[in-house]
Amino acid sequence: MASGNRGLRPRKQPRQARAELTRQRILTAAAHVFAEYGYAAGTTNRIAERARISIGSLYQYYPNKDAILIELLNRHLDAGMAAATAGMAAAGYAGEGEPGSLEEILRTLVRAAIANHHDDPQLLRVMAEAPRSPELLDKVEQRKRERVAFARDLLEHHPEVRVDDKETSAQLLVSTVELVVHTLIAAPNAVDAERLERELVAMLTRYLTAASSQTPRTAT
Repeated sequence: MASGNRGLRPRKQPRQARAELTRQRILTAAAHVFAEYGYAAGTTNRIAERARISIGSLYQYYPNKDAILIELLNRHLDAGMAAATAGMAAAGYAGEGEPGSLEEILRTLVRAAIANHHDDPQLLRVMAEAPRSPELLDKVEQRKRERVAFARDLLEHHPEVRVDDKETSAQLLVSTVELVVHTLIAAPNAVDAERLERELVAMLTRYLTAASSQTPRTAT
């Protein structure tokens, strides 16, 4: 593994359509190779062979397989954010105006998360082995802050929400969707996606719409 952050960055940023197609071929091939062989045995030689390019051509784009896996993880994060944003607009919630039902908004969020994780659960397990560069950690944290900010805005303005602590509830909502979906979809015996969506949406809806049971503490 290359030392330093430079070894985790792509070498070539495609400026022509042909170069971009080659980069996409490398990433697609890598996703299949990592899923099939695992991270340790998913060598750059196998990735180049699957992409039908020379190993020298692969190294013009990525210095090592760590950089390729990080690029796949970046793409995973971006796709998840784009899907959630599009889904919210389709569900009638864009941060302003009259929102749709809370259950439908939550369903859209959960469905987008499942779709983003469901394409290749084997690759998700491999992604857990990816080296964590500072840039990647910053991006993961930035995406989480964006999701929490959106969830907080939803909880503060949606008329069906009954929880008192909006900040903590927003963090719970984001973490629950991400961790539960990731864990159960990437598991060797993955939960059926439709059943997972139905039960997770029901659980979150009940939590967010139940009247607060907090009672003031009395001095003893």
